[in-house]
Amino acid sequence: MAVDNALSSPLGPPACEKDAKALQFLEEMTRNADSVQEDVLAKILTQNSEVEYLKRFNLDGAIDRETFKSKIPMIRYEDLQPEIQRIANGDRSSILSAHPISEFLTSSGTSAGERKLMPTIKQELDRRQLLYSLLMPVMNLYVPGLDKGKGLYFLFVKSETRTPGGLLARPVLTSYYKSDHFKTRPYDPYNVYTSPNEAILCADSFQSMYTQMLCGLLEREQVLRVGAVFASGLLRAIRFLQLHWLELSDDIESGMLNKKITDPTVKDCMVNILKPNPKLAEFVRMECGKENWEGIITRIWPNTKYLDVIVTGAMAQYIPTLDYYSGGLPKACTMYASSECYFGLNLNPMCKPSEVCYTIMPNMAYFEFLPHEPAEISQDSTPKLVDLADVELGKEYELVITTYAGLYRYRVGDILRVTGFHNSAPQFHFVRRKNVLLSIDSDKTDEAELQKAVENASQLLREFNTSVVEYTSHADTKTIPGHYVIYWELLVKDSANSPGDEVLNQCCLAMEESLNSVYRQGRVADNSIGPLEIRVVKNGTFEELMDYAISRGASINQYKVPRCVNFTPIMELLDSRVVSKHFSPALPRWAPERRR
Repeated sequence: MAVDNALSSPLGPPACEKDAKALQFLEEMTRNADSVQEDVLAKILTQNSEVEYLKRFNLDGAIDRETFKSKIPMIRYEDLQPEIQRIANGDRSSILSAHPISEFLTSSGTSAGERKLMPTIKQELDRRQLLYSLLMPVMNLYVPGLDKGKGLYFLFVKSETRTPGGLLARPVLTSYYKSDHFKTRPYDPYNVYTSPNEAILCADSFQSMYTQMLCGLLEREQVLRVGAVFASGLLRAIRFLQLHWLELSDDIESGMLNKKITDPTVKDCMVNILKPNPKLAEFVRMECGKENWEGIITRIWPNTKYLDVIVTGAMAQYIPTLDYYSGGLPKACTMYASSECYFGLNLNPMCKPSEVCYTIMPNMAYFEFLPHEPAEISQDSTPKLVDLADVELGKEYELVITTYAGLYRYRVGDILRVTGFHNSAPQFHFVRRKNVLLSIDSDKTDEAELQKAVENASQLLREFNTSVVEYTSHADTKTIPGHYVIYWELLVKDSANSPGDEVLNQCCLAMEESLNSVYRQGRVADNSIGPLEIRVVKNGTFEELMDYAISRGASINQYKVPRCVNFTPIMELLDSRVVSKHFSPALPRWAPERRR
């Protein structure tokens, strides 16, 4: 389609007129980032001028940045918990937002072992949809012809609960997939999925994955991109194919759906999709039956141009495995978002994973940036927050947001590094989540939580007069799904009464029982995390670890045992000293409980 020159974009020639308008909007927002930010804050403060939280700080209707910054404190989730609890319990007064809180979005971060509840309002869905609408116009600049095929995306809903006051509490993507914005989205030739809505919305993770994989196989030659939200999710899909290709090929050959698929809506929709195709079934058996699965994605879906998955932050650990299964296909990280807020998008989505940077869209919320110092800022100092347009190239910041839904100067916990600017809007590389030690999927385990889990598990060793002398950990992503590995050095005071395999296996389970609800949901409901493993190492191993660190320049006076290790020589040293390995023998307790 010819595009009016007046609508052309500095980013490149748009694929169609609709794309041209989206790219023009993107240019307008980023050219005027500071004035857009000023306007966003004024709108948020005007809309919410009468809410209880803002009145508490005597803002008195002021909507300027200077007054806002001088009167409203920077907060963490724990500071807001009393207000969130009141809303969860049914208080419908204007506590945080003038608009009614429509539901809570459950964050993958935790507080006291439970998911954080992020308040949201119905209008936020429009804002999120706006950011989604910019993704394909940008991608079409780099990958032509995406309107000639489909995307095989493995998308899932997760369990939801209700608070005592009756509000839904669920992950942000579950909220989006169940909304009319997704379910009744207008047809867009650039954004067609192989997975029917019925399969995506099926609450049973096995039935959902099975049906989505089946549909992806049926349309293998139409697939131009393969994706999931996280890299770990796409690898779980590949593992699922490894385990179930025989059953899937039987369904394709016979045109009859596996009896394990019992969801009525899924069965009804598959009647019109699944027809006997012996030739395709034979192809699937031939490819999946080979011992070598290298490049399996491009062997099964030969027209795939790229993988659409998040491979930044903790997900970077999956890049080598993705390269193995895809033959090194480009990996596109398209957007940056969280339960608290959708932030921005990647204007160069086909860049290398190490070069991914996100342009913050200034219309999404009011953004401030806390300069990130290596040492934690002391409680009595007052750090100066920087506005979006004033961040400095090369510096690292912690993201602080003020949203329409009622978060004011809220510390998200993400550490970002400024890598450049698009017009006047800064571009950031995601460095890491603050304080996160271990992560396999959407789980985030910090040092204090790991310490508590080790303490609880080591109680089981007391009757054997044995204690944990030292420990460290590692997120092992070589297995699918990945799993936590904990290295223990034990002090056994009575070798005749040392703990056996069964006791140490139970220690694994005790650790899992101590970890947060996000981890336990990943183990029980989502099958996204494998059983926790304890590797017992020889006595003296951690002294060797210290000697190695000192030999590389560490100070003997300041040396602390790292609670998480990834450096290959250290991993090799630890693994060479392992005397026994133990795995959790059962699933930890988890249920989608009613939020108190």
